[in-house]
Amino acid sequence: MKIYLDLVLLLNFTFDFLLLMSVSLLLRRNVKIVRILLGALLGSLSIFFLFIKITSLQLFLLKLMVSILMVIITFNYRDLKYTLRNLLYLYMASIVLGGFLYFLNIEFSYKNNGLVFYHNGLSINFVFLIIFSPIILYIYIRQGIKLKNNYSNYYQVDICLNGKIIKCNGYLDTGNNLVDPIKKRPIILVNKNKIKINDNYILVPYQSSSNHSVLKCIKVDYINIKKLGIKKNVLVGIMEDKINIDGIDCLLNNKLLEG
Repeated sequence: MKIYLDLVLLLNFTFDFLLLMSVSLLLRRNVKIVRILLGALLGSLSIFFLFIKITSLQLFLLKLMVSILMVIITFNYRDLKYTLRNLLYLYMASIVLGGFLYFLNIEFSYKNNGLVFYHNGLSINFVFLIIFSPIILYIYIRQGIKLKNNYSNYYQVDICLNGKIIKCNGYLDTGNNLVDPIKKRPIILVNKNKIKINDNYILVPYQSSSNHSVLKCIKVDYINIKKLGIKKNVLVGIMEDKINIDGIDCLLNNKLLEG
């Protein structure tokens, strides 16, 4: 079997470049393209380890060392946590890319008869890898950034009402600037199934995109928002409609970020 070393080096370099670029975009490192190229070049040279008579453990340790050097060359060294985070995302991107390519290879290169798999003569070639690898990583980066931006607005919220703690999953709604018209207290919105209210409530008028209405609000002792701290002088508005955000039962007020 012939092995074209130049093609293997080019393919390895391309993969390493794409992986390092993915880490840079996901973690917003904003590094120069030259540093990514240097890191990818170092990673591609690790292919020569396969021609050295070493054990599997030694090969693993060498590749781990090369990976650490790759992220240090590409993203520089600031502290241990920074470097480990870069390394973790590098391996996560590698697993995603390798998993997809393995899946595609199984789908196109093998057929099965029950539990027996056999090669059908097709294989994923060099051009296929070059074309589809950026597409796979692009989807991964896009979804990763979307999830990161979305879930960064998730907060754990404890609402204290008459000495009783009500735990909620909160979402910081930047469009919620609702305040009561008299004391200008910010209002957070909670699903009606989380809080039972009696006749002691305040009616606060509000305007939505479609109509004008009033909102039932109650005064609570305080709310404790993880990472934002305890907030007093806050009203809780009871929502009749369900919040259509995954796992969320409380919409936080944008004004809670002030101060």
